[in-house]
Amino acid sequence: MQDEEVLAAMRLWIENAVIGLNLCPFAKSVYVKNQVRFVVSHARHLDAFLEELDAELDFLAAADPAQVDTTLLIHPTLLPDFLDFNDFTELAEAAVAEHGLDGVIQVASFHPRFQFADTEPDDIGNYTNRAPFPTLHLIREESLARAVEAIPNPEEIFERNIETLQKLGLAGWRALGLSTPAPLPPEQGES
Repeated sequence: MQDEEVLAAMRLWIENAVIGLNLCPFAKSVYVKNQVRFVVSHARHLDAFLEELDAELDFLAAADPAQVDTTLLIHPTLLPDFLDFNDFTELAEAAVAEHGLDGVIQVASFHPRFQFADTEPDDIGNYTNRAPFPTLHLIREESLARAVEAIPNPEEIFERNIETLQKLGLAGWRALGLSTPAPLPPEQGES
């Protein structure tokens, strides 16, 4: 898959789901100002992906927030299994600490097969964190804090998102032009 296809799919997801359904009320302002950095990784193994994460953490920490406020580090092929990706996010969070960026940058994770604990794989609520590809979202905590202050009842975002997706349903999700993940090959599939 070419980078342009990956980026087009990610932009469609952001525009139609994240912003279009208002799943993240903070996303629109940075997206329309082109303050979102998109990085498509071609790392062939996890160590190389971690090195790219290290570079992106350093880049974002040093960048002017008016130019780059947040980064989406996307890997279209490396971590197709959600449980493997979920384990990897622990390494990503440890990298934040290793860079001395606790309280400065946080990591949010998105995956085509994202699944919250104690839910079924096909639970529509899981789609709040389902992106076209495994993605680490590097977020400036200062920017997030400002955004949270600007909206009423930020603690209710998650519940509103679940309600929105329940009303929309899987057919509505597909109507947005967003696909559901293809089944994994048997050797990689979930049990």
